[in-house]
Amino acid sequence: MFIYHVVRPEIWKDFSAKKSYRAASLTGEGFIHCSFENQLAGVLARYYSGTERLIILKIDSDKLESDLIIEPSTNGENYPHIYGEINRESIVGLEQRDSNG
Repeated sequence: MFIYHVVRPEIWKDFSAKKSYRAASLTGEGFIHCSFENQLAGVLARYYSGTERLIILKIDSDKLESDLIIEPSTNGENYPHIYGEINRESIVGLEQRDSNG
């Protein structure tokens, strides 16, 4: 299964050469927010409207070393949350785009 994580380019550049990625939400909330592909447009519209550039990480959940839990969140939808860092091997794609897709 593939899940997706949105990150700003200026944040991603600090992690792009490291073995794993750690979002600020892991410290603040205990997990890294992710989405299923069909949820990306809504996430971009809600949280990144007006953001010029974004990086979308495509993550293979089978390669993820941290725990993945699918939990209820915004609008009662279930979202994937990663309870730990995202290891480099699990990132199978990276797309740069603007917030409008």
